[in-house]
Amino acid sequence: MKQWMFKLTGFLCSLWSLAFGLILVHSRYWRLWEFDDKYVQLVYIGLWEAYYHQELNISSSVVSIPVHIPVNSSWTISPEFWYARYLILLSILIKPVILVCSLVAIRIGTIKPEVRDIQIVCYKGYALVLVLSGLCTVLSVTWNHVVDIYGETTLDFPPAFPVRKEALIKKHHTHVFPIGIMATILSLVAVVMVLIEIRSLKLQRKIKAWNSSKEVD
Repeated sequence: MKQWMFKLTGFLCSLWSLAFGLILVHSRYWRLWEFDDKYVQLVYIGLWEAYYHQELNISSSVVSIPVHIPVNSSWTISPEFWYARYLILLSILIKPVILVCSLVAIRIGTIKPEVRDIQIVCYKGYALVLVLSGLCTVLSVTWNHVVDIYGETTLDFPPAFPVRKEALIKKHHTHVFPIGIMATILSLVAVVMVLIEIRSLKLQRKIKAWNSSKEVD
């Protein structure tokens, strides 16, 4: 029963980590900048899309219009933003490998519990990819957060953007950094569960070998 608890906990932590990773990929809160501008006060910058409300005078009344624009080659993309894109993508793309390794190991344990070597190999691959995924996630969100809030980023708008970066007055904290840290913690918890399972399998293998040697004697 305890073994299944470790397996289930590791698997669920992996799933939650994947869910948080997907939230990060689609989030438009990687940067939230406030401007001293009459028409555009806040700009939400995601990895691939920016969003803002532009206030326009239409028929003597002020109308707020939501605008979405792609973050593409017309922007000046800073190094930390460029790496954040591809590190977070990598962490998402390798997550299916984690789930496959986990399911294969659990399936083997259910059908052929005596085949422990294959289970151990699957769990080792599972743990390795989890560590890599966690590193990609924490590096992307931490680098982005530190440079944005505490440093000087070279990320800049395209020439036709309705507000200039010079009008920037405040950079806001967003949920991206804490979600990234939570995703990494969940990955690490899953790794611990996997290592416990590997240790248990190795112990079972030693006991089986010892029992076999006693029978031979």
